[in-house]
Amino acid sequence: MNLVDTVKNAFVPIHREGYPFIAGFAAATLLLGYFSSTLFWIGLILTAWCAYFFRDPERVTPVDDRLVVSPADGVVSAVGPAIPPRELGLGTTEMTRISVFMNVFSCHVNRAPVRGRITRIEHRPGKFLNAELDKASQENERNGVVIESPNGTVAAVQIAGLVARRIVCWADTGGTLAVGERFGLIRFGSRVDVFLPANAAPRVAVGQTAVAGETIIAEFGGAQAAPLVRIS
Repeated sequence: MNLVDTVKNAFVPIHREGYPFIAGFAAATLLLGYFSSTLFWIGLILTAWCAYFFRDPERVTPVDDRLVVSPADGVVSAVGPAIPPRELGLGTTEMTRISVFMNVFSCHVNRAPVRGRITRIEHRPGKFLNAELDKASQENERNGVVIESPNGTVAAVQIAGLVARRIVCWADTGGTLAVGERFGLIRFGSRVDVFLPANAAPRVAVGQTAVAGETIIAEFGGAQAAPLVRIS
């Protein structure tokens, strides 16, 4: 690897959804700099943060239908039974829910937890509570993507948070997704819930850091025992 390749690898690609925001931050920085050098430096830091927020790094995804990968970067905030949102048409029986909370420093590009055909996409307006709260699953603005996978029906629900004000989903009903494929983005702090059928065993614990498209959060056909963890 030569010096040019080393420099190129040090820069993470920016998702195109972020271009207007980065441009807006940069323009505001120049305007503020006209009045105050202190405000200019503050604006420059915020512009750099905005570019960092919309980063879209490549990920190495395990391609195995038995595995479910994390749909988001962040911290696992919930693992357990929950009833899926009514609009997804998945009934009132509890499914296994794994939630990943993204703070304002997380990469916010969302990826498919499994491969399969998209059978339904439903958007619901709602509140903007702290996405770490359990009731955010039912009360916040959300967008649900239902995927018919080789091992059953899986849903990924994008949930807006306290700061987030826009959920973006570029997948289409009837289309297909590969595991780890990008399907959406949430702007400025949020959460993604994954609802899994009974034959999926969780492979993460609350408090664990997850990487979208890479971290295995569940396994189909595995033993149902929760994983043992150690904090060190």
